[in-house]
Amino acid sequence: MWWLGRKGPSGFSAYSTAEEVTQGIDATDFTAIVTGATSGIGAETTRVLALRGVHVVMGIRNMAAGGEIKERIQRDNPSAKIDMMELDLSSLESVRKFAAQFKSCGLPLNILVNNAGIMATPFRLSKDNIELQFATNHVGHFLLTNLLLETMKQTAIEQRKEGRIVNVSSRRHKLSYPEGIRFDKINDESGYNSLSAYGQSKLASVLHANELARRLKEEGTEVTANTVSPGPIATSLFRHHSLIDVFVGLLGKYVMKNIQQGAATTCYVALHPQLKGLSGRYFADSNLAEASSQAVNPELARKLWEHSSNLVKS
Repeated sequence: MWWLGRKGPSGFSAYSTAEEVTQGIDATDFTAIVTGATSGIGAETTRVLALRGVHVVMGIRNMAAGGEIKERIQRDNPSAKIDMMELDLSSLESVRKFAAQFKSCGLPLNILVNNAGIMATPFRLSKDNIELQFATNHVGHFLLTNLLLETMKQTAIEQRKEGRIVNVSSRRHKLSYPEGIRFDKINDESGYNSLSAYGQSKLASVLHANELARRLKEEGTEVTANTVSPGPIATSLFRHHSLIDVFVGLLGKYVMKNIQQGAATTCYVALHPQLKGLSGRYFADSNLAEASSQAVNPELARKLWEHSSNLVKS
């Protein structure tokens, strides 16, 4: 594992922690939303952003679990500014309700971290009849981003500060179906492979950020959109895949990142001044990285945008 310690052009490596990559950054005037903030890298991202002065709004399904995370962070950091709002990314109704609630608070929005996700679940449809992984990992975040985008644009103008959207993907976006996003097969249970479907949903996260970045650049808006891969982390995401879960339990700590290292790239892309003006890029180990050929396909990104827009129409 010695090679993981090699520092890239950013000065950081796979071993760098979220605290290390944000050391010395003062983000006191920033407001962020972090989805899926009750465990794993979402909770650590919330903790470190709050440590750097960010007012963090946790978008979460389990309010009780969120309360425990909030209490723990504020116990160690009494000045931490954290709020919670209920959000179920698999439900378009819940996403709309969350966005309306957030906007009614009159808060600015500098950073949106689309982090929440599920992995390798058995075939199941969401409340909106969309395959659950695709619904949770991509469609919900697609709608959430669209609903909050004007608030981010306005905040960037008023504060004269660059807004940042961070989509959390996975290196498994490279292990999707050979043809990429199978628009006509998303809800097809026949031949369903939970890991391939997960890869497809994470490929969608990269394509979403890339197409969003293109549109924002065309508008001349001071908001960027990028994708990050946390890398292999021993988290509860593997609970639906028994063999992988066993492997993670036995050997994960020896061959995988810990949570602090796993959240580093998200926090780096959300806060670091090195990234000013960079948009539509893919990051891993707190450095620029190469996404798959499918992920940088502009035509596939355009088609996904159109398909996603149709899915979220009320």
